[in-house]
Amino acid sequence: MTSSTDTVPRAAWSQALHARGRRVTRQRLTVLEVVQDSPHATAETVLERAHAALPGLTAQSVYQVLADLTEDGLLRKLVTPGSPARYETRTGDNHHHVMCVRCGAVEDVSCVVGHAPCLTPSDDGGMRILAAEVLFQGICAACAAVPDEDTTRTEDATRDQDTTRTGAVPDQLTLSKNQHEESRHA
Repeated sequence: MTSSTDTVPRAAWSQALHARGRRVTRQRLTVLEVVQDSPHATAETVLERAHAALPGLTAQSVYQVLADLTEDGLLRKLVTPGSPARYETRTGDNHHHVMCVRCGAVEDVSCVVGHAPCLTPSDDGGMRILAAEVLFQGICAACAAVPDEDTTRTEDATRDQDTTRTGAVPDQLTLSKNQHEESRHA
């Protein structure tokens, strides 16, 4: 497992913004730096840390900057079950994530096979597959070492949210659409 810890100088962020036709603003640079320093940060975390650096920064501004930078490919948005979206500056490579179902910790993992899309579906639905988003779920070493009620409840809540959202428990999330529909109506 690896985390993105490469430091991109402010000048490089400025060049990247210019290359995408964006103005270089303190708000954009601050958000980029916060996400770079806190990989897999939620929007709330980004807001809190960016606001500490720029006290006049509003929540609406941070959310708009996150959306714009994601659209421009400077940030990657990671949607994880049972928790808010997270953001990272590690873009343009073919990596995946592993998430602890108890505490919500997220780490980067290298591609499963090597090149995009790295996984090939049995049926591509007539599409040319460009990428595969993979989220491995497990229990981190810290949570496994302390089997207390609070972390068990969090794990159960995550499973319950997955069940509520999809009508299936996590093990069933790999079922095909038809199998999933059959299991819901059984």
